[in-house]
Amino acid sequence: LIEEWLKKEKDTIVEPISKHRFSTSYRYARRKRQISGALGADTLQVMQGNAPVTKPRQKDTIQRPNNYYVELFADQLMSQIDFTSMNYSYQPFSGGSTPIYLNSGFNVFLGTKMKDLMEDYKIELGVKLNTSLTNNEYLMRFSDYSKRLDKCITIHRYVTDDYSSYYFRTFTNEAFYMLSYPFSEILSLRGTAIYRNDHRVNLAIDDYSLADKDIYENWGGVRAELVYDNSKKIGTNLLIGARGKVFAEYYQRIARNTNNMVVVGFDYRHYTRISRNFIWANRIAGSSSFGQQKLIYYMGGVDNWILASFDQGAPFDYMQNYAYQTLATNMRGFQQNIRNGNNFVVLNSELRFPVFSYFSNHPINLKFIKDFQIVAFGDLGTAWTGWNPYDPSNSLYNTHINDGNLNITVTEMKEPFVGGIGFGLRTTILGYFIRGDMAWGIQDGQIAKKPRYYLSFNLDF
Repeated sequence: LIEEWLKKEKDTIVEPISKHRFSTSYRYARRKRQISGALGADTLQVMQGNAPVTKPRQKDTIQRPNNYYVELFADQLMSQIDFTSMNYSYQPFSGGSTPIYLNSGFNVFLGTKMKDLMEDYKIELGVKLNTSLTNNEYLMRFSDYSKRLDKCITIHRYVTDDYSSYYFRTFTNEAFYMLSYPFSEILSLRGTAIYRNDHRVNLAIDDYSLADKDIYENWGGVRAELVYDNSKKIGTNLLIGARGKVFAEYYQRIARNTNNMVVVGFDYRHYTRISRNFIWANRIAGSSSFGQQKLIYYMGGVDNWILASFDQGAPFDYMQNYAYQTLATNMRGFQQNIRNGNNFVVLNSELRFPVFSYFSNHPINLKFIKDFQIVAFGDLGTAWTGWNPYDPSNSLYNTHINDGNLNITVTEMKEPFVGGIGFGLRTTILGYFIRGDMAWGIQDGQIAKKPRYYLSFNLDF
């Protein structure tokens, strides 16, 4: 028994450390020299060379590590030119006269991310400075990942400019409290409580706009999402597997004459490996808005389209009482607003072929070459008002003409679904993923004779 005990003393003896990160843990120190002598004796023999030397026995020492206290340190410091928004939100309805930019466009982004040693707590701070220094964007976010139920608090402020009867600027302040509970590694349920304040200021260009008062709107809401993600990234803009979500949102205007708005929708994407990193990507998405006020979807174009154009000829149904607006993309081959309404559905299919990395058997260090891709795509979809796209109440079929005392409604039957086909190039230049597309639109069974070109800074779906 004594010999077995002495043999164990030669090795490190470590006690199990408590799972609770804030409790103190203990472990025995490793003895660096071989010991001998009877158990419990006051002296022991230590070998020095080939001769034994008798020394007083030292008591076993216990190392007591310091408690773990949460300390945040800067993980990332960022300063770059950027073209995206820090937090996506619906924009106030502007009347349907100008292109819609869901992202903030060209700006300078300054930000930092801080986290603790265990990555249980994270803080994000960011500001985007617009070239005019007026439409700046600010973001603060605190995330708690210490338990299975993730928590996140976000405060976001941004500014948008629009034109209806006058030029006006909207200052939007938002607060989000988000909870996320994972059922497994690929399935989670998420809930968000939302507060939003819109301050609309008419910019003075004449006496009438100068006298116009500011408008304030306050909204409260909740959002629920069921998210599935079993996709795996194998390269920039290249994935395999599937992912998707279904969601529902409810907004209530905080005012005496209160209004509500409900949004439901889904988005499902599947990525199939054809050969090596040659990928076939498919997506189907749809959404519907209803209630006392609604969300309008503008179909056409691509996400983050640089120098976007807007089709002002498409008819609107202002009786829908729209409160907010957003885009329904991708629909290449057309301008924004080729179709509009409080409902939409879209189907996208793409073949993504990374030319150089597909044939290369060794790593490629140059991002421009590594990420260079040729893409062939097809889009199909529509946006509408009414119960279905072919409902006679769909605003697509009715054009209203007001001329003095005349109020004329022209009904014209059209095919509500539109499509687009084409190809594009993708690559990374100076750290930015750039997409260039050339597409031919298909409307009423006719393929456009001339293509439409798109340049955007964003990853594909």
